[in-house]
Amino acid sequence: MKAKFLVPLVIFLALAGFLAYGLKLNPREVPSPLVGKPAPAFSVAQLQAPEASFSSADMRGQVWLLNVWASWCVSCRQEHPLLVELGRRGVVPVVGLNYKDGRADALDYLVRHGNPYTTIAVDPEGKVGFDYGVYGTPETFLIDREGVIRYKHIGPLTREHFERVLMPMITELSRAG
Repeated sequence: MKAKFLVPLVIFLALAGFLAYGLKLNPREVPSPLVGKPAPAFSVAQLQAPEASFSSADMRGQVWLLNVWASWCVSCRQEHPLLVELGRRGVVPVVGLNYKDGRADALDYLVRHGNPYTTIAVDPEGKVGFDYGVYGTPETFLIDREGVIRYKHIGPLTREHFERVLMPMITELSRAG
């Protein structure tokens, strides 16, 4: 008879334990199965020159960031000033992946907010983003000289996170070549 009451209690305690553990996790640190693996190859049109293409292979031999963004993305506006500064300082090449966006809207966004990108690849249907496991914007990937994804950041980059986490990795990867 006691077991009848104990089973729901045990189930409740297990669920409460999982919930408590989950609440301690940082949603920006979702592990990506792509980290440590070759970045998915792609070749797509460029935003500012649609007749020209950009390929991930164009960045071979360089440490670079792939920043997934869109003009409709509110969070992208939070990180954009930092990206503009990085572009101006030339710390690391930042390639934009304009995700599920209209060309005119994206160009207007860059006119209003500045263009931090060395190149902007266009992904209007989200196919490249799908291959990279993108499920929201912004997302940023650190890719090494051999084309291997070394880090994935979900959400807007902050100066503090860039200086504390990304910059040391960029420095180390840049020296490794």
